[in-house]
Amino acid sequence: MKCPYCGGTESRVKDSRDVGDAIHRRRECEHCKGRFSTYERVEQSHLMVIKRDQRREPFDRQKLYIGLRKACEKRPLPIWEIENAVEGIEQDLYRLSKLEIPSSIIGEMVMERLRQMDKIAYIRFASVYRSFGDVETMFEEIQKLLNREKPGSEE
Repeated sequence: MKCPYCGGTESRVKDSRDVGDAIHRRRECEHCKGRFSTYERVEQSHLMVIKRDQRREPFDRQKLYIGLRKACEKRPLPIWEIENAVEGIEQDLYRLSKLEIPSSIIGEMVMERLRQMDKIAYIRFASVYRSFGDVETMFEEIQKLLNREKPGSEE
């Protein structure tokens, strides 16, 4: 493990915590005394994502994280909430017990998480994901979102 500050290779574990499917370790560099965190996860079988044009590419957790961060940009959401959403989506994907997952399933999982977290982030993501062609289509999506929020409405 290299220190992100000085590149030193010797560090001491100061604290370890189980955080669901990973171990969070707080480390201190022996050389510069800088502190940093690491996460250890069990490596799982590699998921393949089936894109709309039927191409396959490996699931990329970082790509999922970046997409969520972009949708949540300038919104009052703590970073841990975005990280928890990524973690939850990834766990849900592995629970499907399939090696190939259509990108549409991932997109719907992201939309559901964002809808629960922040309505503006949800609309941002939906506008790109669903490729709204005009303002009317976007307005219809906003109407659906508002109707879900009304007491007694089911969808």
